[in-house]
Amino acid sequence: MGERVAGLISGTSVDGIDVALAGLRMDGEEIVLTPLGALEVPYRAGLRADLLAVLQPARTTAEQLTKLDTRVGQAFAEAAQQGIERFGPADFIASLGQTVFHWVEDGHARGTLQLGQPAWIAERTGRPVVADLRARDIAAGGHGAPLASTLDRLWLRGLAESAGRPAVALNIGGIANVTVVRPDGTAIAYDTGPGNALLDLAARRGGLRCDLDGRLAAQGKVDHRLLSRLLEEPYYATAPPKSTGKELFHAVYLDGIDLELTDLLATLTELTARTVAAACENAHTVVGSGGGVRNPALMRALAANLPGARLVTSDELGLPSAAKEAYLTALLGWLTWHGVPGNVPDATGARGPRLLGSITPGRSGLSLPPPRTATVTRLRVAGPMPEE
Repeated sequence: MGERVAGLISGTSVDGIDVALAGLRMDGEEIVLTPLGALEVPYRAGLRADLLAVLQPARTTAEQLTKLDTRVGQAFAEAAQQGIERFGPADFIASLGQTVFHWVEDGHARGTLQLGQPAWIAERTGRPVVADLRARDIAAGGHGAPLASTLDRLWLRGLAESAGRPAVALNIGGIANVTVVRPDGTAIAYDTGPGNALLDLAARRGGLRCDLDGRLAAQGKVDHRLLSRLLEEPYYATAPPKSTGKELFHAVYLDGIDLELTDLLATLTELTARTVAAACENAHTVVGSGGGVRNPALMRALAANLPGARLVTSDELGLPSAAKEAYLTALLGWLTWHGVPGNVPDATGARGPRLLGSITPGRSGLSLPPPRTATVTRLRVAGPMPEE
């Protein structure tokens, strides 16, 4: 007996809301995740523009954040309702919200802010909502990220064991992050640096929303002098656990660079590929997900920098790459619902395992199951996502 859980997230690219419906149940010490369907609900243009306008280095006000918290919450509520209507009911909903600020100071995460008030989701759908999933890990001394390590460590453990070498889960959103799963089942996870963030900023300077399919980058040449300078960014030399975001890799980061757009995009593509590849050293398999895997130029650059590894997408292992983080969110909510810690201390840097998040009751109140005492050691994806 398991639950149907809807997972909701909007990534650092602020494109829209990813919704995934997952079936989740325990089989001994193994969690079985069945992908039931996923979709992306784009932000309305005005809301996206207002969200981008409050990101660093912009100044903002309490009024702006309050209004956005409500508007994003309403947008998440609508996205959840669309997912339920399309893929069937959910027992409860998990939301990672929209990150607008991640406070890191002297190498330590001090706080994080995700917009998207969960009360709007509960009110619209009538279902309980598990949200605010990062803050407890930060309060326990962790970075609150990357929480993908929770899914990746359980999911890729068998792959690393069979190969006798690490298996790496790579997510390329606005920021790229990895989970390195070792053959003994231990894992380390961290943000490697920019994924699409600088590429999108460069494209917007050229009047484009993004470099679709990396077409412009493919026409350019890497400026190795600029690349060497960018690789001197101190963040790359910082030891994990660590996390970053658009608080560092924002519009001002590209100030003073005078380069043809195609060459700039080619150089930034190589920057992402090099910094990701450095984290995947000695990997047997690298499993990619996120928007970046749909960029052929970036995937070619990554493959060239990982000559000893097999590079695949999570789709090839049964988990839709475009929706992987939404399925992760569903898993995190399910763990909290059952009283199981949802962080990986070795990955986030927290002092120990913690239950994550807070729960907003649904229309019928709140009735939680007894906490699970069985040890969770693995996760299995059960079958491909059904055809639409």
